[in-house]
Amino acid sequence: MKAISLLLLLATPFTALAADALPDPQEVLNALKKATAFCTDKLAVQGGYASSWPADLSLGMTEHSKSKTVISIQPPGTTTLGLAFVQAWKASGDPQFLEAARAAGKALVACQLASGGWSSDFDFAPEKAAKYWLHQQVLAGDKDQGKRQNTSTLDDNKTQSALLFLLELAHLPECKEDLVLQETVRFGLESLLAAQFPNGAWPQQFNGPADPATPVKKAAYPAEWPRQWPDVKYISFYTLNDGNHQRAIELLLRAHELTGEARYLAAAQKGGDFLILAQMPDPQPAWAQQYNHAMEPVWARKFEPPCVTGGESISAMETLHLLYVVTGDEKYLKPLPAAFSWYERSVLPDGQYARFYELKTNKPLYFVKDTYELTYDDGNLPTHYGFKMDHIQRDLTKLKEQMAQPREKLLEKRATPTTEKAWTSQAKGAAAKAATALKTQNAEGIWMTKDKIDGSEVTKHLMALARYLEGARKGGAEFEKLRK
Repeated sequence: MKAISLLLLLATPFTALAADALPDPQEVLNALKKATAFCTDKLAVQGGYASSWPADLSLGMTEHSKSKTVISIQPPGTTTLGLAFVQAWKASGDPQFLEAARAAGKALVACQLASGGWSSDFDFAPEKAAKYWLHQQVLAGDKDQGKRQNTSTLDDNKTQSALLFLLELAHLPECKEDLVLQETVRFGLESLLAAQFPNGAWPQQFNGPADPATPVKKAAYPAEWPRQWPDVKYISFYTLNDGNHQRAIELLLRAHELTGEARYLAAAQKGGDFLILAQMPDPQPAWAQQYNHAMEPVWARKFEPPCVTGGESISAMETLHLLYVVTGDEKYLKPLPAAFSWYERSVLPDGQYARFYELKTNKPLYFVKDTYELTYDDGNLPTHYGFKMDHIQRDLTKLKEQMAQPREKLLEKRATPTTEKAWTSQAKGAAAKAATALKTQNAEGIWMTKDKIDGSEVTKHLMALARYLEGARKGGAEFEKLRK
């Protein structure tokens, strides 16, 4: 899976890597243990984690909150650090990591909403926690929501990342008897399936099942659309923004891999069918950020107009190709040639791509800073959002390279290694990042980013160390031969 690839391969032969470039596995384990102890002893709140912390650790910070008692469900935070602890446990078998992962899992179990997913963060202070209607409360007999919040969100990989971490945790042999954890995962996945519309889409947010009578239509251009933001409630729109749809499909594919349950694969394929339906007709055979239930591109926030998008279109293409790799069904490849051609004729003079292209005309659309008026001029853009993107060409090239490889080879890369040579290759692929993590870890065992601790940096280094350690240990004699 793109977000949590467990196998990183380098193309160079084993003999090209000097032994001294491979960190000592024991040193790596010690670094992992030291970092994990810092996290659990100094950063954790009820087992969960905020997204960042000031150097004095006086409070935790998330995108929307600052508090001594808040945890983040939006990555980085509880979900990503928890997954790193799971990976460290798999790599080492050291109970310290399993204990940290279980504690993070309990934090998410405690704040799962009655609708089955999660909000962006959760504050354990009693007066703040009381604002939410929680699944555990329902199980205990609390059936009246009252005025409490109960809206699960898929935005920014929140509910998806929570379920992915809990799914991985629940499928560890050591957690099979944790009935509360197992029920949380089951209910969360069932709620996600129920929130999927008949056409295979998901809304940005949900508080119950999708309407089964919602029509299934192909994407179409609206006859007209407002040039000014209409300030409508957009949480029920079919949403590709920020990879929401992509992450839901990746989660379901992983659920199918771990459980073997056909319904998860079927829901992922249904999500792919939506992407086929959502591809806009000529002259812009790409995708919008969000669609209304008539399958027309529509406004969301005041800086997200109806458009064809240079950003989310590539994630749609990546997801379709992934579904082809997993299923072998070539229908998922059919939309891609036209989309590649659209990108070729949509590149900007500076080699970048616009986030937004005007419907039908394909002119790049921008906003004026402060006033948020639509404009064709990129000279005075707001700075909080990526209205121009320089990574798209790299992403397109990478996707083309993947499509040029045999499906069997791509399936092999997705699979868990089974030989010492393959495990050693994983260690080799993670060696440089593991060495960087060792070099930059401070005396307390953590990584500082300027004047704060950034959860994304901590997770990145923990995952690199864990991947390396797992490959080194399971590489056995093959790895030892490489180090000599």
